[in-house]
Amino acid sequence: MDYKDYNDYELLEYIYEGNEEANNIIIKKYEPLIIKIATKMLPFCKNNGLEKSDLVQEGMIGLNHAIDRYQEMENILFYTYARKCIERKIMSVVIASNRNKNKILNESISYDDEDNFLNKFIKSDDYNPEETVLNIELEENLKNKIINVLTDFEEQVFSLLITGFTYKEISEMLDKDQKSIDNAIQRIKAKIKKVI
Repeated sequence: MDYKDYNDYELLEYIYEGNEEANNIIIKKYEPLIIKIATKMLPFCKNNGLEKSDLVQEGMIGLNHAIDRYQEMENILFYTYARKCIERKIMSVVIASNRNKNKILNESISYDDEDNFLNKFIKSDDYNPEETVLNIELEENLKNKIINVLTDFEEQVFSLLITGFTYKEISEMLDKDQKSIDNAIQRIKAKIKKVI
């Protein structure tokens, strides 16, 4: 079997029938697209431990998601759906890694210190664990309410923006001009005002 001999829909039919070779063929067919998207996103993985192979692996997971869920889609080309799934999966890992890149260093505790952070933390009257948990829950609830009113594109822009990416980086990641990003951010702000 060669992927040039089959279109995506024929391959998908074979995959849904349990043909492992068809699954390998569609992966081979979409691998260049995954590598292209991973290469484009690599510059945004500044010092966060992600390598191109990690992004390619996430892209493969996105492709598998597209294959599994495509039957539920109507009036959309498989290529379009697969590309969107691949981009979202890679983007989500880049966003998550940039959010957490300094987490280990920021949360580390020196045990050499006599009066270390942990002791201050436990003895502190200012710290209220219940209040901290409630604040985290409120923040997550608010973020979910905001995301529910955004379009797919606005949600991508919002996620990248709150992670700390600049307009320029967001425009490069999403292949849109900065004006489109700015317009999306203005719409997001208006929707946030309504939610709040």
